Amino acid sequence: MPAPSGGRTAGATGTLSPATGRNDATPPSHRRRPRRWPWRTVLATVGGLTLVLAFPGYDLPALAPLGPAALVLAVRGQRFRAGLWLGLAFGLAFFVPLLSWTGIYVGPLPWLALACWEALHLALLGGATAVVSRLRFWPLWAAALWVADEALRGRFVLGGFPWGRLGFSQTHGPLLSFAAYGGVPLVSFAVALAGTLFAAAALALHRALHRAERGASGSVAAGERGAALWAAVVAIGAVLTVPLVGGLAWLPLAGPSLTAGGRTVTVAVVQGNVPRAGLEFNAQRRAVLDNHVQQTLALAADVAAGRRPQPDLVLWPENSSDIDPYRNPDAAQQIDRAATVVRAPILVGAVVDGAGRTLRNTAIVWDPATGPGDTYVKRHPVPLAEYVPARSFFRFFSSKVDLVRSDFVAGTRPGDLDIDGARIGDLICFEVVYDSLVGDVVDRGAGMLVVQTNNATFGYTDESEQQLAMSRLRAVEFGRTVAVAATSGISAIVAPDGSVARQSQLFTPAVFVEPIAQRRTTTVAARVGAVPEWALTALGTAAVLLAVLPGAARRLSRRQG
Repeated sequence: MPAPSGGRTAGATGTLSPATGRNDATPPSHRRRPRRWPWRTVLATVGGLTLVLAFPGYDLPALAPLGPAALVLAVRGQRFRAGLWLGLAFGLAFFVPLLSWTGIYVGPLPWLALACWEALHLALLGGATAVVSRLRFWPLWAAALWVADEALRGRFVLGGFPWGRLGFSQTHGPLLSFAAYGGVPLVSFAVALAGTLFAAAALALHRALHRAERGASGSVAAGERGAALWAAVVAIGAVLTVPLVGGLAWLPLAGPSLTAGGRTVTVAVVQGNVPRAGLEFNAQRRAVLDNHVQQTLALAADVAAGRRPQPDLVLWPENSSDIDPYRNPDAAQQIDRAATVVRAPILVGAVVDGAGRTLRNTAIVWDPATGPGDTYVKRHPVPLAEYVPARSFFRFFSSKVDLVRSDFVAGTRPGDLDIDGARIGDLICFEVVYDSLVGDVVDRGAGMLVVQTNNATFGYTDESEQQLAMSRLRAVEFGRTVAVAATSGISAIVAPDGSVARQSQLFTPAVFVEPIAQRRTTTVAARVGAVPEWALTALGTAAVLLAVLPGAARRLSRRQG
């Protein structure tokens, strides 16, 4: 019998589709809902790009909380798998531009491989954040998961690569003060918490406005509208609490003075420069050594003429002598000449031959009277730059790994050095990014921190500024002045409050001479060490378990039943 007009059949539960003529008998409640990933993916991607703007190079640290805010809004209410994808989109948008300096001379493949590896950690963060977003007080758990994710990324694999931690975006502003109380992890937590609370406030405000619109039509009671508005006010107040606490936390901390807090030592920082930028920065190794010798001799002439004060200590950067002065008498003679004329010990950054075909990235205290003395060997050589594990595997990504002809071996003891009564904590290049390496030298009595670095292989990129930001965080974290000696820049003197007292330009010779106090006071962060990081990591992990275990128990119960 023909169907009645309108396409309905007697007793049918569905309708005929005008397009296909087929009967769709699926109840509306069981129809597959369209995926809503596109706008979430766009939000996550924009959040990652916004977070890049908070880091040096763009230097807009106030934007940093918008990154975590965007990620948690994108994944809120989603399943773990969707969170993985959204976290990956966020991570790629963040790390691909942030780490672009890694591919400046070696091509895009190693750069993109590293960015993708780092982004995988944020994919895991996105999945975990999606899981905890259904819990009460989710902004707290989501912020703690940022710390957990950074703790994982900073340790595994090959010793980890904790570049781009949220805390390193805060070179100034109220959130920087948290470094003195819980190190970089607490700063990261403060940034993430400000972001997740901002997301909660945005959601609460959206609900309040939505209910206000419905209230105008009479479909929502006045009490319900008032409760929604009050929730939005409370959420906004919570957002403002984080920077307010950070601002108050500055009050008992060290100020910008380089000379307060202990006996002063006059320190000279020498940036000799290199013949060229890039992988071949030291193709003329003798020219690099000579540059630093000549700058030191010019400093000695200024001292003799009364234009500069007599230094107690001279700092040369990493790779200032890639000629082993223990085996090359001419290199040793030039260093000795510089130390004798300037009448002060020189901390030389040298490449020293080791057993077999190995090398050691070594800081040598070169005394004008006794010559080479105490040394520090870099404890954390950089994988694929100073040594190549699984060389055949990584050669698949880039033949540039074979430029590392000999592997650097790691030192075994912290870089605390006593130089004519000045107790310095020496860190070589990327070691400044690792919390434990910096904490070790302060624990052993360092009154100031020294970062010897060589950034010539990264050219005119943001890498030098990003690395300098880490020194600024360390200054606040430990209440110490930080002297950065860079081969080609950026060299700097950073005060204990994180402000930059002196700074050089890239690929320009420079010499600083500053009196620096050997401080003995210790911050809360120095005393508690990694406790805040582990506590926040445990908090985030516990929240994930709290969200996952009840559901897992119910599924297991259904299977058994």
